Amino acid sequence: MTNNAAAAQPLHVQGRDAVIAASQGVTWRDGEPPDYHLSHHNMPGERSVHHEPGSLADIVERVVQVFEMELSHKKNPSEWVSMVADKVKVSVNGGPRVGAAELAERGSYNVLIGENPYYSANDESFESSHDVFHEAFPGGFFWEVLEVYSPPPVIAFKWRHWGTFSGPYKGVEPTGERIEMYGVTVAHVTDDLRLTETQHFYDNTDFLGQLARGQLAPNPRAHQ
Repeated sequence: MTNNAAAAQPLHVQGRDAVIAASQGVTWRDGEPPDYHLSHHNMPGERSVHHEPGSLADIVERVVQVFEMELSHKKNPSEWVSMVADKVKVSVNGGPRVGAAELAERGSYNVLIGENPYYSANDESFESSHDVFHEAFPGGFFWEVLEVYSPPPVIAFKWRHWGTFSGPYKGVEPTGERIEMYGVTVAHVTDDLRLTETQHFYDNTDFLGQLARGQLAPNPRAHQ
């Protein structure tokens, strides 16, 4: 995709850097825009696929990265551009559908993990949930699209999420190993590719179990 062609795309389709650059007057959670230097520096050499610029997989990856950035760093849902904030719903493994207000209050980690044998969303705030994984993956916790199975308006795709376990996870010492998880998402989008619903399917117990390494007491609320 040429620079001119990219600029003609909706802002959220252009990617995180474009959205951050255009986000004047935004209420950032940390008082300033996020820094993605680890993604720029480390991710290209660690990813498993490289999509053709402008391909559907490339576009889906950029839109979802903007979605994650806005959930994590823009405090006010009315300033989110990658989704229809008054309609968007997020669910995991067929569970409850969560809207923008709850996403903004609880955070993506708490919503997407919930009560797990190795993690309790009820024990974590928005801020502490991010601290947990930033500490465990100080070199970056990356995400990529692997395959896209269907086109808009209902986009089904497979993804990979990974990082190097080089910092402590809830007091468990790191191993230096690369930890990976895989999943499938079904995303409903508008004509201009804004998200209205995402349904995620993945095994978070396997992923978190690699971090806990049998050293954490099981969460008693995990199966309630």
